[in-house]
Amino acid sequence: MQQDISILIIDDDPQICELLCDTFDDYGYKVNTAFNGQDALALLSQNPSIKLIFLDLILPDINGLVLLQQLKSLSSAPIIMLSGLNTESDVVVGLEMGADDYIAKPFYPRVVVARAKAAIRRIQPQHFTPNSLFSATVQQGFKFDNWLLDTENHKLFSPSQTEIVLTQGEYILLNALVCNARKVLSRQKLLELTHNESFEIFDRTIDVLIMRLRKKLEPNPKAPTYIKTIRGVGYLFDICCTPIK
Repeated sequence: MQQDISILIIDDDPQICELLCDTFDDYGYKVNTAFNGQDALALLSQNPSIKLIFLDLILPDINGLVLLQQLKSLSSAPIIMLSGLNTESDVVVGLEMGADDYIAKPFYPRVVVARAKAAIRRIQPQHFTPNSLFSATVQQGFKFDNWLLDTENHKLFSPSQTEIVLTQGEYILLNALVCNARKVLSRQKLLELTHNESFEIFDRTIDVLIMRLRKKLEPNPKAPTYIKTIRGVGYLFDICCTPIK
């Protein structure tokens, strides 16, 4: 049960709010709802302990992307965009502006819950001592240049033994790159490798996720040494990766 976890659902469709409220209530979450941006900002100001926000991109009083910026100025909670299937460009811009994830409408409630749990897990960093980082705690994954990708728990640890929080899309893409290290991958190939029944990556989000991964991995994101662009072809994860089994 998750009685101590509060989430905020921002959507002007009462049926969607009711569906998500009933779903999350069943799992023990505390649910707050807002049908417009003004109410959402007021709720977030009154409830700073909210751990996760679902944001519809189309609202009656404010552009969802503008509201996204305002929400991020008030809270560090992950924001999952709720999007119609015809708003791909808004989703790309939202990811560029720092949204953590997106879910296309219509959706399956259980998938939404799974994505919520994953987002909340990702904001609870773990720290390891140098002697324990590569210990039996990590059962499977990859090591590269003193980084560790834990593929069992979907976590990334830096050379300083600190967890680097990844969104689901970032993790799925990084895992595909690492599993195919030293191979040039086209965008189409990356789309095939990242296909997931609970998460859809489309062509234009590949570049956005690459940009975000570079900011988290590269010493100098403007001159990347890990994730290189191969002009006219795709991307290359240009470092040796050692499997952990």
